[in-house]
Amino acid sequence: MIEPGTKAPDFSLRDQDGSAVSLGDFAGRSLILAFYPADFSPGCTNQLSLYQEVLDEFEARGAALVGISVDSAYCHRAFREQRNLTMPLLADYHPKGEVSRAYGAYNDERGHSSRSLVLIDADGIVRWAYESPPKEVPGANLIFDALSA
Repeated sequence: MIEPGTKAPDFSLRDQDGSAVSLGDFAGRSLILAFYPADFSPGCTNQLSLYQEVLDEFEARGAALVGISVDSAYCHRAFREQRNLTMPLLADYHPKGEVSRAYGAYNDERGHSSRSLVLIDADGIVRWAYESPPKEVPGANLIFDALSA
């Protein structure tokens, strides 16, 4: 995982609507990157549904949240619609896992992002990073603790 204190690697990825989203779009506010393995998998569905439930609380603390996986924008759109998600879902699709790798959140053995969280501050510096053990869904409390630190 990327180390806290590191300048966050820049990125530009397509969201569920095909629009380009970059790190610079969040300048001046905190950003939570929620890397996850795959749309529609049980663990990822639970994880992003949980974050959706508290998304307003993240935003009230001045933080935006985006989900990132190696799925395509089309898959993200279907997943987002099925689960009633409102946070952007970014496609780290081609080159596969490039952004996940830059943040140390890519699992080469499995060919997808690991379940990892990264908090970037308003100045573009990584303040906190967490990689979940396999099959564990990281709770929102971890993010709230990081935002409070």
